Amino acid sequence: MMRPATVAGATSVSGLHAMAEDSTDRLNPLRSAPNVLTLLRICLAPFLVSAILDKRFEISFILFLVAGFTDALDGLLARVLHQRTVLGQYLDPVADKLLLSTLFIVLTYEGLIPARITALVFGRDVGILFVSAILYAAVGRREFRPSILGKANTLAQVMAVAVVLLHQISGATWVVALRLVALDLTMILTVVSGLHYAWIASHRTPNATGGSPGAKQTTP
Repeated sequence: MMRPATVAGATSVSGLHAMAEDSTDRLNPLRSAPNVLTLLRICLAPFLVSAILDKRFEISFILFLVAGFTDALDGLLARVLHQRTVLGQYLDPVADKLLLSTLFIVLTYEGLIPARITALVFGRDVGILFVSAILYAAVGRREFRPSILGKANTLAQVMAVAVVLLHQISGATWVVALRLVALDLTMILTVVSGLHYAWIASHRTPNATGGSPGAKQTTP
């Protein structure tokens, strides 16, 4: 006769335990740390731009390293703390793209990065946005994950900005050579990754996959 009460009691204890864990997660100061670091990276953009325009390249190089450190740290914290939020999934790539795009424009304006490279970088991004919008309208909600070539392209852009800034501080032979390599690599990977993305997108249409227009699919 006491079994229902026991089950009810166990359920209550389980519910209280879940509520306690939820309360602990809310009070955990590290819970929002990845998103805070991402927002910090966005806030660094105007200071970086100001330092470059003022020809204070030592400060701009240090700020860029700080931005890179926050990018690596927020990803590490998100994985270690299992705090991969929907906001973070959208905010992190937006912060990276905002920072890099802004720096490419400013460095091109200052004559430190060739205009053709910046044009290719922006052309690729606009093309990807255009194709993504078409596919979203055609097949509904989709999840677009960056390919390995896309990640390599982003890494090349980061390296290019860092070396261009470093070149304004040091005229060492290896810095000059690394700058040329980084810019050439950025140009090549921008074109290749853009074509690769277009190829993947063309093979993820409903006609190619046999899926229904409302099916949710992923793009590597």
